[in-house]
Amino acid sequence: MSKRQKFIFTSLLLGVGLLTIQFLGNELRYPAIFILTLFGIILTLWSLWEALSGIRFFLTPVLPVFFTAGVGLFYFLLPANIFSRLPVIILYAISIYALLLTENIFSVAAIRTIQLLRAAHGVGFFLTLLTAFFLFDTIFSFRFSGWGNSFLVFLFSFPLFIHGLWSVNLEERLTERIWVYAMGLSFISAEMAFVASFMPVSITMASLFLTTIIYVTLGLSQAEFQERLFRQTVYEYLMVGFIVLLVMIWTVRWEG
Repeated sequence: MSKRQKFIFTSLLLGVGLLTIQFLGNELRYPAIFILTLFGIILTLWSLWEALSGIRFFLTPVLPVFFTAGVGLFYFLLPANIFSRLPVIILYAISIYALLLTENIFSVAAIRTIQLLRAAHGVGFFLTLLTAFFLFDTIFSFRFSGWGNSFLVFLFSFPLFIHGLWSVNLEERLTERIWVYAMGLSFISAEMAFVASFMPVSITMASLFLTTIIYVTLGLSQAEFQERLFRQTVYEYLMVGFIVLLVMIWTVRWEG
């Protein structure tokens, strides 16, 4: 099979797997998501095997796997009918295909220059945000304590930051700078999750707020790694963050 055929096969197979989960009982829900995520790891490595070596072997599956877990968990928060869940399945299959193309570009660009790298950065950044939103929405849906939300947000955002920062320069190893930035940005996200846990806002708004934190912090950090952190860039990212913060404050339901 060609690489593109592998991408299509993987996308369809994982999409069918997500559809199959719908017909399982509640007691099998989380084991099924876990198995689907494992298949996501295996199929991603199989699809990209020729281009994987060194650190790329561990980093290229990050987005496809976390996206699979995020969509799988978010999937059961939707109304239990095919009409609400079918669009998510289609979106998932298309996104997995786009992620495999993106990770393939990252793997090839780490070895030689490739013109599609800028487009891959854009797709990777967008799907990182979408993955974060699905994961954060699921975390807040469990109604954990502030400390629990904070810990889980840190746990899931850290690999996303590692991948997002590494993808900028596609170095052969994870530098100390990447580790320090990823740790710091994850800590900021965890702190904001702790704060959001005590605010009377909807789960969706709290998740959107945290996703915006990822958007601002990761976006600015990637710009700095590219040595393109201009004043206008900072204003653009902070303006988006400020607008979402205002919307969040507007939707706060203070009582008493």
